[in-house]
Amino acid sequence: MRRLLFCALLGLSLGAQAGRYELVIDEGEVRFSDGSRPALTINGQSPAPELRFQEGEEVEIAVTNKLERMTALHWHGIILPYTQDGVPGISFPGIAPGETFTYRFTLNQSGTYWYHAHADFQEQEGLYGPLIIEPKGREPYRYDREYTVLLFDWQDEKPERTLANLKKQADYYNDQQQTLGDFFRDVARDGLGATVKDRWDWGNMRMAKTDIADVGGFRFLINGRDAEQNWTALFKPGERVRMRIINGSGMSYFDLRIPGLPLTVVQADGNDVQPVVVDQLRLAVAETYDVIVQPKEDKAYALVAESMDRRGQALATLAPRNGMRAEAPPLRAPRLLSMTDMGMSHDMAGMDHGSMAGMDHSQMAGMDHSAMAPAGNPDYAAGSGVAPEPVDGGRVLVYGDLKAMRPAAGYRAPDRTIEMKLTGNMERYFWSFDGVKYSEAEPIRLKYGERVRFRFVNQTMMNHPMHLHGMWMQLDKGNGRFNPLKHVVNVAPGQSLEVDVPVDAMGEWAFHCHLIYHMASGMFRKIVVEAADGSTQPFYEPQPAAKKESEHAHH
Repeated sequence: MRRLLFCALLGLSLGAQAGRYELVIDEGEVRFSDGSRPALTINGQSPAPELRFQEGEEVEIAVTNKLERMTALHWHGIILPYTQDGVPGISFPGIAPGETFTYRFTLNQSGTYWYHAHADFQEQEGLYGPLIIEPKGREPYRYDREYTVLLFDWQDEKPERTLANLKKQADYYNDQQQTLGDFFRDVARDGLGATVKDRWDWGNMRMAKTDIADVGGFRFLINGRDAEQNWTALFKPGERVRMRIINGSGMSYFDLRIPGLPLTVVQADGNDVQPVVVDQLRLAVAETYDVIVQPKEDKAYALVAESMDRRGQALATLAPRNGMRAEAPPLRAPRLLSMTDMGMSHDMAGMDHGSMAGMDHSQMAGMDHSAMAPAGNPDYAAGSGVAPEPVDGGRVLVYGDLKAMRPAAGYRAPDRTIEMKLTGNMERYFWSFDGVKYSEAEPIRLKYGERVRFRFVNQTMMNHPMHLHGMWMQLDKGNGRFNPLKHVVNVAPGQSLEVDVPVDAMGEWAFHCHLIYHMASGMFRKIVVEAADGSTQPFYEPQPAAKKESEHAHH
């Protein structure tokens, strides 16, 4: 239906257009409750139009660049030839001003995905949208209606300025620093000696307990609308409503809940999982989850997506009629990091302050990262991110809950393991793998047909959502052949996480942290998948070069 409507709006003939979209990237604006802001748009809107396809369909997406700078769109989580993946400098040169590039690929998957710019910070400026692929067969769950819920963190400030501010002063956006009042409160609670020692330990690490997220000042949006604009999803009491939830943010993790309604998780990153009922989901940047809810009462429910650092929340309403609004719950108190989050007790922290001062927020090698779950919280190392707070005694989804609906074909032990240390320096604001920035790094070389285990060891105090282009990561949480396939996995502070990658796509691929300022500061690698003879030629004809707009036949 949406494709019909979309084609009708553009005056396209449906017969010839199955699986074809025309997208125009240009300067435009977004409108919020307090006025409009300049933004980058696709077909005049941000977020960009929802693209809907069928599994098995051959896709053509003609993208015309009306900006005065190069652009590119990446189809996030979509398995396709590497020349169609949309990463300038790796997949193709990018789309120059005035040019049209037509992406062509066949969809061999279904589920909830998204697309976004992969050129400088254009994603953060408004180039992001949902991409939905309907399955050929019947789905293993029932629902009466569905909605896409696309989360975003808008910033009025230009992203280049944000990065410059971070490089100048890493805690530039940390408006939650501890105060003298906090010091006296802690003295009353813990005693003077313990409080002074605590401040000393953190000072030596050159970071703050409030370093949960490194950028602030965001306006949190659902489908492009702020809390006042109240995006609303309608239902009839008793209906089963599927919500396709996408975290399209540049930097923000969200804790999503609908007070009064349990969430039945049925898909993660586009792949069916065995249903699991929770009260809250944490979505790392770029993850997607599909949930089914069944509101039985004739009343409005609040959909609340609270930022992980508790600086704000995106709000929407689930209601039987338009114009209704549920009361938004107040923001919960911000969570402070502890030495246990760092994977060390205060005793360890106090051992050698000299060596810790040089730690630069990253030098945590040599610790036993497997034994770092804080006492009494077995979920810590599992779930999406830092230790989940209790939600009125409710249940939070953790990675260990995710079991694939169908066992993975070709599941076997990995042929080899590659350990990647996630490293960074918060003071100088650069991020890297194994202490080496992208600009200075060699590509990671994989052989077609092998199975490689990546072991991520997070030596920083930040969460890092790791995204591999072109191939699935099978998240190992001990569920064997039922380990779920994901395109993004979150690696929590001071933790390790393992994924197995079936190397089944020739070519050159991006592998990076999906936090946009971390990626831009060096937390990025190129992966080259070679045939046994060392060649990287894919098994298909390459896409012809982009045409000038003037040569492009418009429909």
